[in-house]
Amino acid sequence: MQKPMKITLIGPLPKPINGVSICNELITNKLEGFLVSYIDTANKSFQEKAGSFNFQKVFAALKPYFKMSKISKADIVYMTIGQTFFGVLKYYPFFLFSKLFHKQIIVHIHGNYLGKQFSELKGIRRNIFKSILKMADKGIVLSENLRPNVTPFLDKKNIYVLYNFIEEILYNIDANAIKNKKTDILRIVFLSNLMTEKGVLDLLKALQIIKDKGVQFEAKLAGNIDLTIKNQVLDLIEQNPYVQYVGVVRGEAKKSLLLEANTFVFPTYYSMEGQPIAILEAMVTGNIILTTNHAGIPDIFSRQNGIYIQKKSPDDIAEKLIEIANKLEDYRPLMLHNHLNAKKKYNEKEFLNNLAEIFNAR
Repeated sequence: MQKPMKITLIGPLPKPINGVSICNELITNKLEGFLVSYIDTANKSFQEKAGSFNFQKVFAALKPYFKMSKISKADIVYMTIGQTFFGVLKYYPFFLFSKLFHKQIIVHIHGNYLGKQFSELKGIRRNIFKSILKMADKGIVLSENLRPNVTPFLDKKNIYVLYNFIEEILYNIDANAIKNKKTDILRIVFLSNLMTEKGVLDLLKALQIIKDKGVQFEAKLAGNIDLTIKNQVLDLIEQNPYVQYVGVVRGEAKKSLLLEANTFVFPTYYSMEGQPIAILEAMVTGNIILTTNHAGIPDIFSRQNGIYIQKKSPDDIAEKLIEIANKLEDYRPLMLHNHLNAKKKYNEKEFLNNLAEIFNAR
């Protein structure tokens, strides 16, 4: 009987909670047919400037290197690397150690910034960046539109597309829960890290606009707040009695939050955005989606799912919300379509099966 393949996963695990850490947690807990060990590289403090340099990050980054012996026991080293120069450089020792022990290296890019970063680099930094990434044997991106991030470093035949997934607790929601959603007023939800580039300030300003115009609504925001804008975010929330911050939610709390809503607003222009899991979660819970044409979003979103909004435009967000508010009941077919379509395409089992195929591919 053939022994199961050993995988060493190197990347962030919760906390903080984001798309990458949720994916890594699923792999470590539920990937069948493989023996998975992991090295957690997460910086447990949360700030928006993921690619910036400070001593706290250096200290946090050093701790995982003491666990590199796990690499020597692996067949495959699977890394969810960063997308900036320092985000890639942080993983350089893992690449070197993997090569020393002749391990297959697979990099999974959870965003759309790696290619842009490479194009902006010059001289020795550009050469270092390229030489590190060319050590990989395979690359994984989140959608077709994101392939160019890896093509400067790997042959096309070694680049794979792996779509994100919906957690099981949301996937198992019955269609009747969607059919019974309330459409009496706008019930808005924002579920992501509360960061400037995720559009949270634009949304809060839009909510102030529709409040002043007499639109009835309630809005709930969930996720980590970036420390650099925390006071500003909380002040804007305090100024609007129809807006509530509910903190970080997971499991049943997240399920309830999304099911109670009927409209999900995600005005992102985040430079490292890939394929937001939050959009898939909002779809499967039967929400009307308002989001931007950005990064890998067009690969999972069309006008059948909701409405595109302009980046950095509170006025446009407000206009689209008013448009929906005036005919909320008419959106019931779209809400059910979002649920059924997301359930069909994006589930944990499909994600894990496709990842296993990538691991086994020769």
